[in-house]
Amino acid sequence: MFQSFDVTSTPQFGKQRVEALRTRFEALGIDGFLVPRADEYQGEYVPASAERLAWLTGFTGSAGQVLVTATQAVVFVDGRYVTQLAEQVDGAVFSGGDLVGEPPHLWLSAHAVKGFRLGIDPWLHTSAEVRRLEKALAGLDGSLVFVSENPLDAIWDNRPAEPLGAVAIQTDSYAGVLAKDKIARICSELTDKGHAAVLVTDPSSIAWIFNIRGSDVPHTPHPLARAILYADGSADLFLDKRKTGIEVEAYLGQLCVQRPPSELTERLAALAGQGGRILVDPDLAPFALCELIRAHGGTIVEAHDPAKIPRAVKNTVELNGSAAAHLQDGVAMVEFLYWLEQNHPGNVTEIGATKALEAARRQVGERMQNPLRDISFDTISGAGEHAAIMHYRVTTASDRPIRSGEMFLIDSGGQYVNGTTDITRTVAIGAVPEEQKRFFTLVLKGMIAISTARFPKGSRGCDLDPLARIALWKAGADFAHGTGHGVGSFLSVHEGPQRISRLSTQELLPGMILSNEPGYYRPGAFGIRIENLVYVREAEAVEGGDLPMLSFETLTFVPIDKYLVTTEMLTREELHWLDAYHQRTRDELMPLIHDPKIRDWLELATEPFSR
Repeated sequence: MFQSFDVTSTPQFGKQRVEALRTRFEALGIDGFLVPRADEYQGEYVPASAERLAWLTGFTGSAGQVLVTATQAVVFVDGRYVTQLAEQVDGAVFSGGDLVGEPPHLWLSAHAVKGFRLGIDPWLHTSAEVRRLEKALAGLDGSLVFVSENPLDAIWDNRPAEPLGAVAIQTDSYAGVLAKDKIARICSELTDKGHAAVLVTDPSSIAWIFNIRGSDVPHTPHPLARAILYADGSADLFLDKRKTGIEVEAYLGQLCVQRPPSELTERLAALAGQGGRILVDPDLAPFALCELIRAHGGTIVEAHDPAKIPRAVKNTVELNGSAAAHLQDGVAMVEFLYWLEQNHPGNVTEIGATKALEAARRQVGERMQNPLRDISFDTISGAGEHAAIMHYRVTTASDRPIRSGEMFLIDSGGQYVNGTTDITRTVAIGAVPEEQKRFFTLVLKGMIAISTARFPKGSRGCDLDPLARIALWKAGADFAHGTGHGVGSFLSVHEGPQRISRLSTQELLPGMILSNEPGYYRPGAFGIRIENLVYVREAEAVEGGDLPMLSFETLTFVPIDKYLVTTEMLTREELHWLDAYHQRTRDELMPLIHDPKIRDWLELATEPFSR
């Protein structure tokens, strides 16, 4: 399987590991040390060798930081992980912090003593983060101390080796644009703006620019690599040759000079020594590289990664590929939901369901000659109270049967060469209380509101986010995560800069793929999330209208559990959307399903409420 169910959280070691870290403070000249979830590439998903936060604390979430001082150890997480944090760390050693409301720099301003010296690994923090920390510490007459070697690595026995995942070519039939044309466009922009070069540090941008994919990071097919693109049209790619075979090396040889990663600092220092203007994204590049440029006389021009927006705005080939991948994935989901319904309540466990869904994706991939390359993240498979843990990861220790009288939430996705999928369905197992149906319908109203939204060009994710929440707000409820995140094209399932959330100021542009996933979670009781992927497109003109408008096109087609819908709570327009969605789901998937029993199930699951 692509997913392990082993217990990886180790809270029992928290005390001794924190104490071991503290013993190094005096030699380093620091009063505290900040450990982020990010790795040297600033990734959300990191290889085992970079799981420093999890190793130290036991917390295995995909976002967080821990600040260790002489007397405290505060783990900062966002609303998705509050419940998980409480379950995974030793409460006698660690306390919880608010990553959004009071992140480390604000916490330091409010709680650190005068003259506080904070140690950080400059490879694990961006320039933007460093500025925030320096400003906070300056208000305390404190200082930031950059350590030359990470003290955690020194005390981490049996630390896993850095990955050497194989690299493959993402052909033009899936990428849609030749790598040489992407490089030429970026280099031309450098020339136009008078820049000598751009330092690209985001592995997903490397994968997109050079039309390659990797396997260094679980479930995210990009290679851990960096690149320098020059105004003269040339490029250096710092990618370990142990990851590339003859075919890939020959392909890359036509685009760039492939160099060992160890040569990056030398090449960057030489470039900086020429006094050139080097474009760097301060939100993505490690501070260590920015400091190296400055130290050797280079001029840093802070700007967005030039691949970020082009990568987010999918071309026609990528959008068509994603649509095809979602239909294939939809067939697998239907076969799984049929299988789940055929099993007697209590006979299937959360792990059993996860295995069955991955098996369905594999089998459908073989039939349709488009193999499942990986899952796009560890499947969230939670029954009853476990569904209330937003990013619940089932293990052999937490696994339990899916019982009658409760809801089951499964959030999953597949990586296919033509697209990345992400879908959540919440289904009833037997009869469930009316209150749970009520909240399911409130969540559904929010999901429909995003699906049917029309919005002016220039609208941002924060402008649309309330649409998904208003029904819940009126009921005195909410959910503590964003409404939607960007999704890559056979890349990361969490792709920026596009998202739908309170904090997103990125303009939504045609071609951007996003998730649409409102939810509701009652700790210790139940959880609900309904998720489709959508993409931004030009909206049809409205008679009498005077503004160019955008809308969303749905990519995901899988039945929504009709039993959980309280139709009296839906407006006529909402009910019409649901019926139309189910009709489209039937029309799209039925020709791809050949088992008569599953076809009958799909027919019943997509019957309209109104005739």
